[in-house]
Amino acid sequence: MTQLQQPRTLDPKSRQQRDKYSIRSARSYPLGATVQPDGVNFAIFSKNSYSLELLLFLHPEDAIPFQCIKLDPEMNKSFYYWHIFVEDLKPGILYGYRIQGPDEPHNGHRFDASKLILDPYARAVVTPKGYERSAAIGHENNFGSAMKCVVVDPDTYEWEGDKPLHHTYAKSVIYELHVKGFTRHFSSQVTDNKRGTYAGLIEKIPYLKELGITTVEIMPVIQFDSTDVHSPELKNYWGYSPIAFFAPHNGYCYCDDPKVIADEFRNMVKALHKANIEVILDVVFNHTAEGNHQGPTLSFKGLENRAYYMLSEQMQYYMDFSGCGNTLNTNHSIVKRMIIDSLKRWVLEMHIDGFRFDLASVMSRNKNGTPLDDPPILWEIESHPVLSETKIIAEAWDTGGLYQLGSFIGDKWAEWNGKYRDDIRRFLRGDPGTIHAFTHRISGSPDLFKKPFRDPNRSINFITCHDGFTMNDLVSYNGKHNEANQEDNRDGSNDNYSCNYGFEGPTEDVAIEQLRIRQIKNLFTILLLSQGTPMFVMGDEVRRSQQGNNNAYCHDDELSWFDWKNVDSNQELFQFVQQLIQFNLSHEIFQMERFWDDSIPGKPSSIFWHGIKLNEPDRGENSHSIAYTLVEDNGGSQYHFMINAWWEPLNFEIPRGQPWYRIIDTFKTFPEDFQPLAKKPVRHNNYLVNSRSVVVLMTGG
Repeated sequence: MTQLQQPRTLDPKSRQQRDKYSIRSARSYPLGATVQPDGVNFAIFSKNSYSLELLLFLHPEDAIPFQCIKLDPEMNKSFYYWHIFVEDLKPGILYGYRIQGPDEPHNGHRFDASKLILDPYARAVVTPKGYERSAAIGHENNFGSAMKCVVVDPDTYEWEGDKPLHHTYAKSVIYELHVKGFTRHFSSQVTDNKRGTYAGLIEKIPYLKELGITTVEIMPVIQFDSTDVHSPELKNYWGYSPIAFFAPHNGYCYCDDPKVIADEFRNMVKALHKANIEVILDVVFNHTAEGNHQGPTLSFKGLENRAYYMLSEQMQYYMDFSGCGNTLNTNHSIVKRMIIDSLKRWVLEMHIDGFRFDLASVMSRNKNGTPLDDPPILWEIESHPVLSETKIIAEAWDTGGLYQLGSFIGDKWAEWNGKYRDDIRRFLRGDPGTIHAFTHRISGSPDLFKKPFRDPNRSINFITCHDGFTMNDLVSYNGKHNEANQEDNRDGSNDNYSCNYGFEGPTEDVAIEQLRIRQIKNLFTILLLSQGTPMFVMGDEVRRSQQGNNNAYCHDDELSWFDWKNVDSNQELFQFVQQLIQFNLSHEIFQMERFWDDSIPGKPSSIFWHGIKLNEPDRGENSHSIAYTLVEDNGGSQYHFMINAWWEPLNFEIPRGQPWYRIIDTFKTFPEDFQPLAKKPVRHNNYLVNSRSVVVLMTGG
């Protein structure tokens, strides 16, 4: 057995510091660093390592541990688990591991004793000011520039009676936001040192309440590597580069005390819950920040590379179904347990209400990359009792070609409906041959979600999200403009189904601007009044723009941040969206938990299709219009929608026999565009729906 190498920076004179804490035998569980009254129990999985040392540090920048504790494989290893108890150790101490084992990439082993290894179960991580991702590549010691774990006691936080909220999908409006980007802009008027932090978001909760949001879906806040990007001039802003699945991202904290990283996150969750707003986390269990065979050794590679990753037949290379260089081996027993333990941590210790699983189809693959009929990890997530009341939402595809929308495993999962996005965009843009798909999308996508007794609200309907154009850019650009990403505009989707309506980018042309605003209103009206759970991305309600960039993952700057000056300059659009949300949440037809067009014994269909003429829907190749009537159960209100995606006005017949009141006409200007308390009935049996506009009538005023 090869002797464990000492790091070049280790000073023998520090022995008296390293002997500060006494040690004793420990348990192999729970994994991670577990605080007990008389010290801390450390336990970690590493099957093929020769030897292992626990290194203790005082500061993030320390290159020399103040104590090195070498674990005896006879005393401190049970099967594949190493463990040690450090007496009298307190929360706040920093730690990491030095692990030696075979460095044989061709056999799938990548142990490197020169690297400080993060504990996969660390509840908090600190990043030194001099962090260098490149220092974790090669065989030079990187202790001074490496991320370090923090000993955290999760039981000391005062929740003040807080509990997860568990809103039903039927009564949810989801707002996708970026913690930093939401308040980082100088215009946010958030306390200076809190801009771009968990604490800064708390100061903007009144805005979310005013808008009417019930649920925030937060882009990745699990500790990630912000330098995992192709250019040193850019940053990994979105956060889809995870490295510690139990730890809140430290970059969104305003306090420098490592002990309170998790508490700052909890403060945000507790404050949102007090405002009756749910918190859904966007979680990334498909890959890690360690990249491909040329990437750094930060944690999993140096612990047990063959267990954590899908490896190719030539085991020095990684399978890549994530588009990020590697793929987690999610159905391996060790990885599966880590994922479940992570989710439990976020629910039990952090009070999270649900999860959106990025590229969830990756989790249906076995170690060879083959899709499984019954993937263990997905069934475990669906059936786990701790997760039974949480929302679980799948992005039901991956970059390897799997597309499982509508066929995703299980009975509980909701799904991001990517076809909703595309089909709504295409129809309202005026594309031919889109009417049939459009009618499916606005009525819960029954053609996709065919499982018996499936709740249609588990279709997460969206037209925009972090990935792609904002709503404003969708109606302002014909093509993507990603030159600032330094990839020659090759990155990002080419299939945007967008239109600039006469001019590429911002314009002072009044007619073009009026049409763009009208199309945004049309998009929001369809989104918020379709069957299913609506979601949109932060700032769409006030025309946030990324200047035509549809892949701003690498821009931690004003291109991505929420510019709060837009709230004042687009107040009329804000109020339109605000009223739409209130309308959605206050009318039972939009909370129905059966499909509108289902025929259940004793309950007739709730939707009736029309065209320009009643009961004559035109579903031909060249149709650009549709009308439909929604009828609530038990003789409740009725709603009549008329949608004209054509360039010319169309005269629609409206149902007779009772007075109809105009609620929405997107062709009209504020405040005539939305009149939820309209008192004057429509006087004629026809309604002229102007070009590119949506009209909604309602019985009963």
